[in-house]
Amino acid sequence: MRFIGVGRRSKIGALVSAAATLLLVVACSPGDGGDGGDAPPSTAPSSVAGFGALSGVRVVAAGDIACAPGEGVTSTTCRQADTARLVGEFRPRFVLPLGDLQYDDGDLEDFESSYAKTWGRFASITRPVPGNHDYHVGGAEGYLTFFQKQTGGRSYYAFDIGDWRYYALDSNCSDVDCDEEAAWLDRDMAENPRTCTAIAMHHPRYSSSSEHGDQEEVSPLWEVALRHDADLALGAHDHDYERFEAMDADGNVTDGGIVSFVVGTGGKSLYDLGDRDEGSVLFYNERAGVLDLKLGRDGYGWRFRNVDGKTIDAGVHRCH
Repeated sequence: MRFIGVGRRSKIGALVSAAATLLLVVACSPGDGGDGGDAPPSTAPSSVAGFGALSGVRVVAAGDIACAPGEGVTSTTCRQADTARLVGEFRPRFVLPLGDLQYDDGDLEDFESSYAKTWGRFASITRPVPGNHDYHVGGAEGYLTFFQKQTGGRSYYAFDIGDWRYYALDSNCSDVDCDEEAAWLDRDMAENPRTCTAIAMHHPRYSSSSEHGDQEEVSPLWEVALRHDADLALGAHDHDYERFEAMDADGNVTDGGIVSFVVGTGGKSLYDLGDRDEGSVLFYNERAGVLDLKLGRDGYGWRFRNVDGKTIDAGVHRCH
């Protein structure tokens, strides 16, 4: 696989039917729960069936993963071994860690002592993005050294997943030149048009968490992606799971926008719900878990499963 340039491509199956490519509405709407209440949200059976019927390349994503070596496991903290078990059960083609992969400071020795013993088993198929904790070591040296083979030593890069173009971006704009990165993104998207495109970065443009919330500094990256009709955005930073309707970069729900997911549930800990954002469809923060994705020729399916084995959210969506 070649990074930055065009990577190896493989032909994948189309969506199983026209019905399967339509957005399936899950049972939980913004007022239905999934906000840390007593009962976890449930998913409409049709949504689960739609995901199961979809054909595509399987990838798994989550961020905010490994506790520092020696930290104890509780029901809501340091569950990286359990989320790694989930990843293994899905047998993905790629694993997409969404930043803050090793707490507290992204130190190389900690990566080797903690992350490597859990999610490290997927090293050969891992394609990560850096988070703010990964930059606690100057220049994200620990992160870049640990993932040298996977990233080619770059903090942002692009590659193909089947018929999709996937952009692993660096949203730490105080540590990298995000204007330069946005210019690179614009060039690469122009040179590599796809029916379906995904962007991933640690800092989500939208989030309803009480801890961090919306990240306006990544708007320029979103604006470039929107100009090129990107379909899907993955982020973390806030330690919860949240799905948004298609949005533009200015907080508006729009058919031409990007559907985004916050998946900061890789194991470290969980955050509380703050003020619910416009466009938020589902918020969940009761257990760690991972996002299971199928990337098809004309669309994608998603399923979020927690470490207790419960499917919290699922559905399918057609690309632009």
